[in-house]
Order: sequence, then structure tokens, then C-alpha cells
Amino acid sequence: MKISKNLIVVDDLRDWSPDWKNYPVISVDEYISNNEYTSSGYRIINLCRHDYKLSMGYYVSLLAEARSHRSMASARTLQNLTSKRMYTEGLEELNNVIQKSLSRIIHEDFALSIYFGQNLAQTHAKLSEILFNLFPCPLFKVQFTYHDDGWEIRELRPLGLNQVPKSHLFKVKEAMDGFLSKRWRSESNRVNTGYDLAILHDPEEKQPPSDTKALKAFIKAAEAAGLNAELITKKDYARLLEFDALFIRETTSLANHTYRFAVKAEREGMVVIDHPDSIRRCCNKVYLHEMLCKHRIAVPKTEILYARNIDRVIKSIGFPMVVKIPDSAFSLGVFKVASEPELRKTLQKLLKESDLVLAQEFLPTDFDWRIGILDRQPLFACRYFMSKDHWQIYNHGKKGDDFAGDFDTIPIADAPAEVVETALNAANLIGDGLYGVDMKQKDGRVFVIEVNDNPNVDSGIEDQHLGPALYERFIQSLLVRIEKSKQR
Repeated sequence: MKISKNLIVVDDLRDWSPDWKNYPVISVDEYISNNEYTSSGYRIINLCRHDYKLSMGYYVSLLAEARSHRSMASARTLQNLTSKRMYTEGLEELNNVIQKSLSRIIHEDFALSIYFGQNLAQTHAKLSEILFNLFPCPLFKVQFTYHDDGWEIRELRPLGLNQVPKSHLFKVKEAMDGFLSKRWRSESNRVNTGYDLAILHDPEEKQPPSDTKALKAFIKAAEAAGLNAELITKKDYARLLEFDALFIRETTSLANHTYRFAVKAEREGMVVIDHPDSIRRCCNKVYLHEMLCKHRIAVPKTEILYARNIDRVIKSIGFPMVVKIPDSAFSLGVFKVASEPELRKTLQKLLKESDLVLAQEFLPTDFDWRIGILDRQPLFACRYFMSKDHWQIYNHGKKGDDFAGDFDTIPIADAPAEVVETALNAANLIGDGLYGVDMKQKDGRVFVIEVNDNPNVDSGIEDQHLGPALYERFIQSLLVRIEKSKQR
């Protein structure tokens, strides 16, 4: 068994104390760009700043996951820490500990800094340890506010090493020594049982993953199998525990309620598709690129692009190139640029939203393949043709009008074997849920463009070949999962 090597990543090496000589430490630039750190076997201590959703600190943890590195904090933890609605849902059990720990605080606001599960004051030792177990992040701050009914958490915020007061650095070192001398904990999963299915959808969504007829087909298949199914919306968040399985049928994003629903469902032991890990992995193209490359699955020539490496990427990729915001969907946030001025103009906007974007070679084809995958088996095969006089399947008009190209759904057996095999190899790296793998065929090769955690299943399109059997297969998969959960 390969021994994991500790590796500490910081924003800038100047933030690192020269007295801390016993630790291997590198900058975020080096971790992103040095191929030496793409191999397995590292335990990453992420001490970078994470002030907003797609920060460098977040990408360190996301890339660590793609590279099979164990990371503290994980990308999932960082996502949960910065989502107020996420952490306020499940902390009721902490209330007594909070009130006791802060009982002598006379101000109406209080900040607790937690360094590897410890605080400078022994009074808050138990509270710090519990919060660290819930949110395993090396350095973070908890803001409390006092109201008439007691103290409550107002905000949890990850800290970079350069955000820690110099007078506290001795405690960081002491706590880090203790932490690294122990084995890392694994996040636990709880699984319960049930026969009630919630299908999360948005009746106002312009491009939902399933149209009304498809949603009715899912419900019909569920009822035929003895499973109670109900359509719910984001307003039903408080009702989620009335159900025992969740199927998300609206466009997923780490930034909206779909991810919160998925996390809460998993936390409460529900069978859930899309699983929160699938959402997190598929919603970010930087993660997907690293993961696919690590496992030697062919992708178009791609570079991670950020403010300091534009010239090198231009030389590597050339023009025309495709530039993508990492969490784009339905071709939104994806741009084809034909020159350096056009690239720099596009990046002025994109780099305000994300510290990293993807630059990819342009591979013109008449259509893209999508293979639907369920339970690590192929479910459907579609060819999506480019929109008329456009280089993408979706053409988002300037007036808000969207146009899509034609489609062709065929039996899995009629799809090229190398296309199906590549799709399975890619989707199986994500999990065993429902996925759609988009690919291009060019010059005798198959290239994976992306893996979708929330693929379209629309009436008359993806179900064109299987018909009702497609919906029945999905519902049977849910029932199998529920039965397995009952045996745990």
C-alpha cells in the first residue's frame, strides 16, 4: 500500500513561517501547473484563501479530488461552509454546546477561530472540536450573534493562512502538529429506507432536463411499480423528510437549491439521484478535465487557463479555441475565440466569475454523441446535431431566443462500440447514478467533452427508442437501491 505524503498548499510561499521547516509546502501555482503533483499518494493540507465560490482555494481541493489526493478541506466541505442555508439546517443538536460555551460572552457578536479543531481558549475546546468534525477544514472562523433566545451561528468562513493573525500562528503550528500525527477521518454516510419518491422540478425552467410528458412518464412508471411519486419544487425544502428518495429533474448547480436538496437528502439517508458528489464533480469542468486525463480518457487538447498563463496557453492551443467557464450548462458560458484580442476581451469577463477557466482546441463535427448511463450500464444513445449555421448544439440568440439542432436516437447496439465503451469508462469514474456522456468522433478517435450528472430525458427524444421501458428501468433502479438500503 502506497504511503500518503503530506503536502501543504498556500497562496504565496511568503505567507509560510520560515520557522516551520519540517513540512513540505508549495504555492498554489506550483500545485496547479507542476505535473509532479498529478500522481496519486498525496494528502493535501489546503491553507489557501477561499473568499468566494470559485476561488483558487476551492480549485486546490477540487483538483486534489480529481487527482485522487486526500484533501483537507475537501471541495465538498468548502462548498458546505460557504452555503449558509446548508449549515443552518443540521446544527440544532449543537445548540446546547453553543449556549454553554458562549455563556460568559457579554457582547452581542462573537467570532471563534478554529485551527485544526482547536481554539486559543480552552473554554471553547469542545465546541471547536464538534464544529471541526462537522466541517473538517484546517482553518475557519465562526461568527455568532446573540438574540433573545440565545446564541446562533451567523456565518462560517474558511480562512487562508495569510488571514490568520500573526499572534495566532503558534496555535496553528501546534494544532497542525497534532492533526498530522493522527490518521485522517472519513466522512460518514447514513442510509435509511422508504417507498416515497420526491421528483424535484421547476415548472418555470426554460430548458429543464425533463419536459412535462417525461415527468408524467416517470410518475406513471413509479406508480406501476408501487412507488408513491410526487412532483415537488424548491418551496418544498422543509417537506423533504416526508419522502424517502429524491430524484432531481431540474438543472443542477452548486450555487442553487438543487445541491442543498441533494446534500440534505443524503444526510438524512435518502436514496438520491443526483448524488451531491456527482453534482459537485460534474458541475465543474476543471475537475472533469483533471479526472479524465488522470485515467487516460481522450479529451480535446485542453489547458487550465488563468490570469498568469495566457501567453503559454495561446502557444499550446492556438486559434480558434473554445473557452469555458467551469460550471457552465447548456452551452452557456462557452465561447469560441479566433484571435488573441478576442480571447483577452472574453477573459476580462470570465475571470471575474472564476479564477480558472478552460481553454480547449476547437473540434468541428456535425453532431455530438450522448450516451445515457444508469447503474454503470448504457441506457440510451443519441446524436445531437449542431444548430443550423452554428458551431454548437444550442444557439442562444441575442434576443433570448434559443435554437437547438436536430437529434437522432438509436439502439445502444447500433452505436459504435468505442463510443459506448468510452462513455462507460468516463461515467464510471463519477459514480453509479444517471449520467449523460457527451463525446465527439473525429479522425477515427473518440473524445469526451463532458459528463452530465443531470442528463436530459425528454419525451420523444431520449426515450424515442425505448419508450416507456426507459422510465421503467430507472424506477426499478431506484427500487433496488431502496431495498439495498433497507438491508444496511
